[in-house]
Amino acid sequence: MKSSIFNVVGDFFALDIGSTAIRVVQLKGGNHSLVKYGSIPIDVKVALSDAPIDHKKVRDSIAQLVKSTGISTRNKTFVTIVDLPKMTMQELQSTIKYQADQYIPMNAEDAKIDSVVLGDSPIDPAKMEVLIASVTNKFSEQRMDMLESIGFDVIGLEPDALGLARSLSSSSNGQAQLIIDMGEYATDILITLAGSPRLVRSIPTGRQSLLRAAQQNLNIDEDQARQFVFKFGLDKTKLEGQIFRALSSTVEVVAAEIQKSVKFFATRYQNTPLTGIVTSGGASSLPGFAQFLSMSAGNVPVQPGNCWQNISYSNTLHEELMNVNYEFAVAAGLAQRKA
Repeated sequence: MKSSIFNVVGDFFALDIGSTAIRVVQLKGGNHSLVKYGSIPIDVKVALSDAPIDHKKVRDSIAQLVKSTGISTRNKTFVTIVDLPKMTMQELQSTIKYQADQYIPMNAEDAKIDSVVLGDSPIDPAKMEVLIASVTNKFSEQRMDMLESIGFDVIGLEPDALGLARSLSSSSNGQAQLIIDMGEYATDILITLAGSPRLVRSIPTGRQSLLRAAQQNLNIDEDQARQFVFKFGLDKTKLEGQIFRALSSTVEVVAAEIQKSVKFFATRYQNTPLTGIVTSGGASSLPGFAQFLSMSAGNVPVQPGNCWQNISYSNTLHEELMNVNYEFAVAAGLAQRKA
């Protein structure tokens, strides 16, 4: 899917198993007070592996992380939004069960599928807008078995996009926002309306794509590439624009997908302009990327996301949380999920 390969929500904490790190966020109460949070690095080959020995390594890392943070415990995924004739929830469940192959890129018999009605269709008032999420049985069962073997009571799982929308979007005044989350190997593009996802897209271009582009175009090693990319980014004034030129073709891929997404949204939701862009993940720390995103979306203002915005926490933690803000957007959003 993206930077996170699986997300699971338990009774009191959210767990984000990413391709390079595992992160947890624990909240309590209706006001989402922060209790605990933490992360632990993990080898990408282990995180993405289907081998039993690597599953054990992931289990051990999760157990170590939960223990070290002091948390108390008791996808392959896909998200799409479709228009369907208005019907009861029972009829909707039946319709999706028997027509799922029309909406998801996997065999419906081999997947777990869920849905939620977002409201009336903006195109046809006789229809309703429905968000459909799916995950392959093999993928979910492997992760569920792994987590339950540690003793966790798993009550739900959901794609990164829903967690990102929950933690980063603004639900006020029916605003439309574009959320860009750049992970290690992929970038999520979301457009939310009044806090709910209305467009979800993931492209296989992430921070590693930028590093490879710098290495190949500048003939430098990975350590040099990482230093140059995250120090100078898309700033044309640095190093005579060499880094910018090395990365330009890669970031243009992201720009093209953003433009297609914005055009689709504008066509479907007429008279609902984007009010802003929110960045997370690698996008938040790449110099010049905010300006690049703004131009790609028609000069819409850009700001870094704050995944802790709906969570209450001690003032003494503020600086610490802001330093890791871009890493915890998915986990913080999952922790706010209503069971």
